[in-house]
Amino acid sequence: MPKPIFLIGYMGSGKTTLGKKLASKLALPFIDTDEEIVKQIGMSITEYFAQYGEDAFRALEREQLRKFAEKAAVISTGGGAPCFFDNMDWIKENGYAVYLQMSPKALFDRLSQSKLHKRPILIGKSPEELRLFIEEKLIEREPHYTQAHLTIDQLNTSVEELADLIIEHNK
Repeated sequence: MPKPIFLIGYMGSGKTTLGKKLASKLALPFIDTDEEIVKQIGMSITEYFAQYGEDAFRALEREQLRKFAEKAAVISTGGGAPCFFDNMDWIKENGYAVYLQMSPKALFDRLSQSKLHKRPILIGKSPEELRLFIEEKLIEREPHYTQAHLTIDQLNTSVEELADLIIEHNK
């Protein structure tokens, strides 16, 4: 793969976990754009959100994506990255986009078990508020996510199957 593989999807969809396994399988480096942002700003994303707001974060996220235009790698994007500015168009033009699709219930189950304090837009939400928030955000973001070159059922697609699909689609 001479161009980057961008993994997109809602938070909790497994972009980082699956991305590391996929990168290993394809013998490519793995890059997590959120981790790269944290290195660049010297604080957590939650702290950055609180201090500068979502708009400033989204601008940083856009800048971070563009750093990897020429890099053959598996890149985990932030959940909202494809949904702001012209990011999805840019991702499709400069790489290969894979949407890790999951149902709202599966995402709720995963996110309920995760460290919510590390996810700034989920802080302080009750279980019912979290469930509704996920459902609403997915409806809002699906039109962006579904523009990916490849959409997979994240819970029922193995790393091996995904690697084979990517290779096949990029011949």
